Amino acid sequence: MTRVLQGTGKGMVKANPPIDKVRALQRALYVAAKRNGRRKFPALYDRIALPNVLRRAWEQVRRNKGAAGIDGETLQAIEAYGVERMLVELRVLLEQGRNRPQAARRVYIPKPGRPSEKRPLSIPRIRDRVLQTAARLVLEPIFEASFLPCSFGFRPKRSAHQALELIRKEVNARARWVVEVDFKDFFGSLDPGLLLGLVARRVSDRRVLRLIRQWMSAGVMEDGLTVSAATGVPQGGSISPLLSNVYGHALDALWAKEARHLGSIVRYADDALILCRSEADAQHAYRWLQRTAQALKLSLHPVKTRVIGLEHGAEGFEFLGFHHRMVKSHRYARWYCQRWPSGRAMASIRAKVKQITAPRYRLKWPIGDLVAELNPVLKGWGNYFRWGNSARKFSQIDDYVRERLALFDSKKRQRSGRRWAEVHTKAWFAGLRVSRLSGTVRYFSSATART
Repeated sequence: MTRVLQGTGKGMVKANPPIDKVRALQRALYVAAKRNGRRKFPALYDRIALPNVLRRAWEQVRRNKGAAGIDGETLQAIEAYGVERMLVELRVLLEQGRNRPQAARRVYIPKPGRPSEKRPLSIPRIRDRVLQTAARLVLEPIFEASFLPCSFGFRPKRSAHQALELIRKEVNARARWVVEVDFKDFFGSLDPGLLLGLVARRVSDRRVLRLIRQWMSAGVMEDGLTVSAATGVPQGGSISPLLSNVYGHALDALWAKEARHLGSIVRYADDALILCRSEADAQHAYRWLQRTAQALKLSLHPVKTRVIGLEHGAEGFEFLGFHHRMVKSHRYARWYCQRWPSGRAMASIRAKVKQITAPRYRLKWPIGDLVAELNPVLKGWGNYFRWGNSARKFSQIDDYVRERLALFDSKKRQRSGRRWAEVHTKAWFAGLRVSRLSGTVRYFSSATART
């Protein structure tokens, strides 16, 4: 055995870094919640206030690079002020029960593919986001132990692509009738009393419940006026995705208990589908959904919530940015569920490309600068939509990008037109090193179908 000199530190076990202590806490909470599905956790407030948890929460908030709240305090301002100093202040406020969240700053962002429509977004101040993230770090493992496999949105190790792949397999396995589910203002219509009651099924710490109630009632500030929120959770807050999943889990659990014989439900946050094998089952599922939504105090969109049939490609549906439809294989003479970017997704990427290439003030720029700005946009969009049957749509976007750059180059040289033959050839386009989408399509597994 090798002897180690005392006091040198060699051979000594190193202490776990703070992030490992947080993970150990989360693992312990998850195991305890999984072992007993009815257990209530009474002492969570002090764990939210742990220095390691607050530090981990700050790191996540900083990584997300969010904007300032109504107090105007930015991430850079906090770093200049002193991160540790700020975290100590938050901990003292929590321990003394003096924390009071401020109203969130209300902004409006365009909806993808629908620039004329705006989506409200609430931005809490950074200090409130740190506390919300700390609470999520502690509470999430407890509720994760109960969430069902049909839920995919805002959950660890689960993704939109997994939900999409499950839909493809279910439809190929003869689930050819679909109930499209669309809730009106899901985040803004969550009932506070019902939500707190659902949280209280697993959390009996009154201080934690009071903290959540404060975040829900803090309201938003718009045009200098504070508007109190009678219902809902602020869409944009760090705790909001978890709270929405707690609420959505009530729908999942009721389906599993009362209606799973009708088909399968797939939910991603407030977007959901019910996949059935017959029209009768789909109609029963639709009526069940109406009753259950009313019981949960949710409103269904009267037009967008509907029953559609997929047999022989008669209709299709859109979910998580993709258009889904049955397509007949010429090789095997069978119908398979395929997906590709929806019309809104195509309109969204075209709008972004045009926004970069169309402004006249950019004619002074080298075309390489435009390409440098375009490439991350194209890569990000392509990385999401390449998991499907997107080859034709990708080729259309490549052609559109080439056209926009050709028009830019012509205007820059005080010419007109695209000049495909003499100037803007395929070789010219290839020389620009634009990120091409064609050839990047990927598939999870071989398609399977039943006739």
